[in-house]
Amino acid sequence: MLRLAKLEGVGNIVLEEVDTPPVGPRDVLVKVQTSLISRGSELGGRYLQQASVDASVMGYAASGVVAQVGDAVAELNVGDRVAALKPHAEYVVANLDDQRHRPPVVKLPDSASGDDGMMWPFCTSGCMWAQNADIKPGDDVVVVGQGLIGSTMMQLVRRWEPGRVIAIDALPLRCEIARRIGADEVIDASAADPVERVHALTGGRGARIVIEAVGGKWAAQAFPQIQRMVAHGGNVLLIGLYQDGPLPLDASLAMAHRIIGGGSGSTPRPVFSDMALEILASGTFRTADMVTHRFPAARAREAFDLLYEHPGEALGVALVWE
Repeated sequence: MLRLAKLEGVGNIVLEEVDTPPVGPRDVLVKVQTSLISRGSELGGRYLQQASVDASVMGYAASGVVAQVGDAVAELNVGDRVAALKPHAEYVVANLDDQRHRPPVVKLPDSASGDDGMMWPFCTSGCMWAQNADIKPGDDVVVVGQGLIGSTMMQLVRRWEPGRVIAIDALPLRCEIARRIGADEVIDASAADPVERVHALTGGRGARIVIEAVGGKWAAQAFPQIQRMVAHGGNVLLIGLYQDGPLPLDASLAMAHRIIGGGSGSTPRPVFSDMALEILASGTFRTADMVTHRFPAARAREAFDLLYEHPGEALGVALVWE
């Protein structure tokens, strides 16, 4: 079978041929159809690293069909459509008793597409983060950054019955997609001061919930603005990753609001997995509008290069393994 690998050297993405993994008693072998590249974690944490990266952590959002099950598996059957928290590869094996990733694989509802399956890991984490944000009915919610995670959060927070959902980005494509998938207001940070616009939209109060989904090198620039657009007593939720340096904290502003991380708290992750599947099955999550590019797996290097070199031209980039 083929799988994605990252060899020594920045951007050195390759396909390598390896044996198809064996199937143990509690294992499920999945024939992957598509897998989604996470621009945040897979560029910052894999593509841009000088050192080689273990193939087992190259990706985590796969969708496909069960090809084989172990003798002790009763939860899934051959032919089931599934989503798997597994790396980019032609075949992946998931152990149903894996305690690190609960659950590592799920059966997709009949009404969910294969593309929805690729979004299951993002939506599972997004539901956890949205709950941590402590959104109250009627709250204005701002999501800063409309990459895959930001556009996912912008849709998921609807479950908590907010007031207006305001999306912010500086890239025209992401602003356009945010409008298409349901933002109440979209602020193009390249054309207007986002702090002034948020205060204008909220009657000068600021938003009670501001979600930082920028990450990367732009996070340090966005974070001072985020601290100024959150309302007194409001919450800032930090979920962006791979900043190039520490985020600048204004102590005088931080005294007036809470900064919350993205941990799961006391709620087990399977609860959020079930919530994500319910949302994906409902048809309200606009996956089709978020996947902008598909590449045959043989062109995986080109797919990663596109995300790194031309961030304004793509949002969701999928690898096709069939």
